[in-house]
Amino acid sequence: MSKIEFRDVCKRYSPQAPLTINNANLTIEAGEFCVFVGPSGCGKSTLLRMVAGLEDISSGDMLISGERVNDLPPARRGVAMVFQSYALYPHMTVRENMAFGLKVLGSNKARIEAQVNQAAEMLQLTHLLDRLPKALSGGQRQRVAIGRAIVKEPRVFLFDEPLSNLDAALRVQTRLEIARLHKRIGSASMIYVTHDQVEAMTLADKIVLLNTGERIAKHGSIAQVGSPMTLYHRPASLFVAEFIGSPKMNVLPGFLLASAPNSAQVQVAGQTLSATVDAQRIAQGGALSLGCRPEDMRLVAPGTPNSLPGQVSHIEKLGEASLLYVELGQGLPVITVRVDGTAREQVGQAIQLELPADLIHLFDADGMACERRLELPQ
Repeated sequence: MSKIEFRDVCKRYSPQAPLTINNANLTIEAGEFCVFVGPSGCGKSTLLRMVAGLEDISSGDMLISGERVNDLPPARRGVAMVFQSYALYPHMTVRENMAFGLKVLGSNKARIEAQVNQAAEMLQLTHLLDRLPKALSGGQRQRVAIGRAIVKEPRVFLFDEPLSNLDAALRVQTRLEIARLHKRIGSASMIYVTHDQVEAMTLADKIVLLNTGERIAKHGSIAQVGSPMTLYHRPASLFVAEFIGSPKMNVLPGFLLASAPNSAQVQVAGQTLSATVDAQRIAQGGALSLGCRPEDMRLVAPGTPNSLPGQVSHIEKLGEASLLYVELGQGLPVITVRVDGTAREQVGQAIQLELPADLIHLFDADGMACERRLELPQ
């Protein structure tokens, strides 16, 4: 079993350079599937490479199964890494590629053969064992790279954007295979790096969303840690709220009119709206941002309480749903509304949008979320 702990971990590439990783504190439980996600430059791969031992830790401690591994070489950490680029030896067959790591470790032939055959069967590669990588598709090559990691029976699996070189259909298929793999190998922890929030939401037991740019220095590297549904329904900040969810959350400027322990009145786009949010730490009249997800807004009749008038400026018809782009007025951002099926609305049509009070998010002037008291969907 392989619990991984980051304790005040920092990474700076030179004394003059800004911190790439700042004050990372995180625990990944044994057997957990943890996904590092965030925009480019946030340090996802750097944090992963620090677990592997491919990057030095500038300060702080990293523990695997209770053992401090800061100075432990990669070969002794009990980790296996799957790279974005596959990193297969072109002159070796699939069988030889998968067996190579065990040969280097000095394992006997019988164990190597058994491990390779077991991994090949798990990943549906048995019929490909004698082929060279050039005779494989991209998805098959990625499965070979995963199989090479499996045969080593590591304590920790590390995946560095393993699906980014695959086309859309193969990404979905391989994502399902990785999810099944995690269920079969329940004892090993998995850390998976991606910039794709769909991969993060569908694969993770725990998501670690990383800050970027100036937010790293101000707030530390980790923006929020939690289950996918926690980050979706209870984002800790405006940054998290806008990153998680596709299309992203609509955000409108406003100010607080009144607040109570679990209720707030706000003015947005010239309208008064109620929110089931505890906004008492914002001063009356104070600036705030109101957020509401595109799928939470509803088309209603004019005059409906808690609604805003707008005009449709563009429509995207996706088949199972349609996205309406709605203008609320001069100086306000265009918002997105997701409706089921094919939209009946027309470009230029005036519409009314309800923002349900229990689905509204409020953020203070610093972009930090006010508390929402709601039950999370399972």
